[in-house]
Amino acid sequence: MSTPWDEWDHVLKVDPDKDLVAGETFEDVCATGTDAIEIGGTTGMTKEKMTAVVDACAKYGVPLYQEPSNPAVVIDDDALDGYLIPTVFNAGDSFWVTGAHKEWVRIENGLDWSRTYTEAYIVLNPDSSVAEYTEADCDQSADDVAAYAAVAEKLFGQEIVYIEYSGTLGDPEVVRAAADALDEATLFYGGGIGDYESAHEMGRYADVVVVGDLLHEEGCDAVRETVEGVSDAHE
Repeated sequence: MSTPWDEWDHVLKVDPDKDLVAGETFEDVCATGTDAIEIGGTTGMTKEKMTAVVDACAKYGVPLYQEPSNPAVVIDDDALDGYLIPTVFNAGDSFWVTGAHKEWVRIENGLDWSRTYTEAYIVLNPDSSVAEYTEADCDQSADDVAAYAAVAEKLFGQEIVYIEYSGTLGDPEVVRAAADALDEATLFYGGGIGDYESAHEMGRYADVVVVGDLLHEEGCDAVRETVEGVSDAHE
């Protein structure tokens, strides 16, 4: 069975609570060559901010997905191709494993299950907002991460396993260990991708490389370099 991300190499994560680089527009963002745009952030999220980004990107033909940080910011918009719902496998607070999801399914009018997918997050940067927010146990060896990846795929049927080093470049050997542990699931990597080289390095092991802060800090030209890096790694 095919999934929307089967042909993705690169995802651009847009934080609605952060500005674009001066002079750039969401038309520029959509022209970077990324395969999909994921809209979300850990803090400062509102429905209004989410909607503004969706509206700004909707006419440019790039697949749009919302990654809501909590049930209160889920928006119902026909321009969205779907929802990517994180579940943090190494969270210390079980709310981020199933608790938040119990609330998501009770939102007004319910979730559109036909376009709702989960991401099995393994959070590995203890200094990141997402680690603090979820009380994640980030003290994980490569073997631990591989085991989490196997649990996500084999026991919980997750189609996306997401290695998240948010804010810093991770250990390629950890990413490789996760990749080796998976048979069918798609491996996403996010964290610290800042140039062609880092994108190429992580693209050697991850099926999809996610770029986020770079857009807001350095802009669209820098993002294009990462698109090229992942693409070359997958040739």
